[in-house]
Amino acid sequence: MESHKHNSDECCCKSNTSSVQQSLPEMDFERGIWYAAQTGDYERLEKLLRKGVSPDIEDSAGYTALHYAARNGHAIVCRELLNRGANVNAQTRSGRATALHRAASQNLPDIIKLLLSFKADPNLVDADGNTALHRAVITNASCACEELLKSCNSGIVNKNNKTVYEIVKAKGQEDLIKLFQKTGMQ
Repeated sequence: MESHKHNSDECCCKSNTSSVQQSLPEMDFERGIWYAAQTGDYERLEKLLRKGVSPDIEDSAGYTALHYAARNGHAIVCRELLNRGANVNAQTRSGRATALHRAASQNLPDIIKLLLSFKADPNLVDADGNTALHRAVITNASCACEELLKSCNSGIVNKNNKTVYEIVKAKGQEDLIKLFQKTGMQ
């Protein structure tokens, strides 16, 4: 009987498989509509929608394709999802974030305009009581703030009992202080 050697140079049991593996949820995400939306793959998104995939299907964390497309600034994908009936005000399960919250956090005024044109509610609050405007202020997203100030109720207080202007003042965000004063939203 031949002996079995375990010297790393001579072992007959070497595996050619990679040690990098994906979980089933990761594979589902990449095959699903969410990855197409996240990466702006319009052709793949169209194919999935034609096959009957709902534009509102949630991933394991409760995000929809619109959440991913909005956060990553993919206007064409957002518009297609909205034209196909995606819920513009869909909120994630735990954080209660909307696509508008995500666009605001990333300072994407064109996406914000698009979502608002499809009747996104700028006064919806997330799990922390923050509106999209709160999120824009927290991330110092001045272009997003300028767009949201046109339609948001700036007097809404979050769970820390703070309005957006109180946050701006506390953070000393001079450019935003001037913007709020210019628009009369103090």
